[in-house]
Amino acid sequence: MAQGCYLPFMVDLHAATQGLSDAFGDRLLTSDSARAHYAQTEGHHSFPAPDLVVCPATISEVQDAVRMAAKAGLPIIPYGAGTSLEGNAAAVQGGLCIDLSRMTAIKEVRAEDLLCVVEPGVTREQLNSELRSTGLFFPVDPGANATLCGMASTRASGTTTVRYGSMRDNVLALKVVTADGELITAGSRARKSAAGYDLTHLFMGAEGTLGIIVEATLRLHGQPDTILAATWDFETLEGAINTVIATIQCGIPIARMELLDPSAIVACNAFSGLGLPVRPTLFLEFHGTAESTTQQLDLVRALGETEGGGELRFASETEDRNRLWKARHSALPSARALIPGAIVWTTDICVPISSLADAIGLVQREVAAAGLTAPILGHVGDGNFHTLFVLPPGDHEAWAKAKTINEMMIHFALSVGGTCTGEHGIGIGKRQSLLREHGTESLATMRRIKDALDPRGIMNPGKIFLD
Repeated sequence: MAQGCYLPFMVDLHAATQGLSDAFGDRLLTSDSARAHYAQTEGHHSFPAPDLVVCPATISEVQDAVRMAAKAGLPIIPYGAGTSLEGNAAAVQGGLCIDLSRMTAIKEVRAEDLLCVVEPGVTREQLNSELRSTGLFFPVDPGANATLCGMASTRASGTTTVRYGSMRDNVLALKVVTADGELITAGSRARKSAAGYDLTHLFMGAEGTLGIIVEATLRLHGQPDTILAATWDFETLEGAINTVIATIQCGIPIARMELLDPSAIVACNAFSGLGLPVRPTLFLEFHGTAESTTQQLDLVRALGETEGGGELRFASETEDRNRLWKARHSALPSARALIPGAIVWTTDICVPISSLADAIGLVQREVAAAGLTAPILGHVGDGNFHTLFVLPPGDHEAWAKAKTINEMMIHFALSVGGTCTGEHGIGIGKRQSLLREHGTESLATMRRIKDALDPRGIMNPGKIFLD
């Protein structure tokens, strides 16, 4: 058998069902209605339901489920909160879906070491709610209330990446169940290490194709004394982005810099009642002391006033800030509400910030020429933006136009040294784009790693690699 080319699965579904039923009882889901839930995520991809779903409560039960599935030749798909956008948890070849949502323990919080240990079903909102009394918080915020181990698996980032970094920067250690059911530990509680291969970051971004992340040790940060949020509309897209670039170049430690284009503002105004001017708008947030946040704001104001900045609207009260960011996080349902019954195809690229204005301007022109509805928003402090194509389900022409624009976005990103995805991952949606970005030699190296850790190809098959 050629390297990386797997034989069709020889599945003994009856044996797997019997063994899992004996071990898990009513936590093995076999009905059509129960399994159908796992054929849906927040993305636009459609895919079949898994053959079986099991809901373990402990790491040892995850190991048991993996061993039984492996023995029966059953593909294994880990599942968290179902917030993925590129079909990352799709059961494209059937198999056993391992739903980790019952494993919700925050096992340890070590305030003195600025770290915590969480099970795979813990979401970012759950963790931050638990941390509220400690004076600490976990900063990575992709918008959706995703599970933290799922965020590690897709190497997620989000609105605060410009200051606090992505999951790559905030995971210290992982426990992973491998394809043969063994449990390994990668990383440690130390802030740095030069001991051996960096297995922690190998499993991050692997999207469950190398193993199942069942525990994560995360960096925590001190809650800022003062948080100041603001919205700022601009005459032009270029003016808003130039303000972002100047802010980064000046080293201002801003916590969030989000851009919404006029179409996104229309959607958020209608859905969340914001009442903002329909112009390119920055959503900003500053963390620090009362004095330092005021200084940061004054510096950014001075930079933006020369770039056509309009009215700078403040939100210093917790309720007002939460309302503002809830509206930003509701971008997906806001876009979906623009066209009744629509499906939203959310795609993203990430480019060097010097190319950001050209990238977004190009997409805006192409969307307008195609007659599509597609709000654009992004974490512009790190060059990442999203296009939300709002598409009627049966409009094949509109879907074809969106596909063309998506390909054009990726082509532009790669032409300026960017990437086909800043945070959504590859899943089933961007496998061809990954090949274009890294080339056959790099993909072959990734395949050799996959073959070494999962020789039968049972771990989340059909993701990342085209075959």
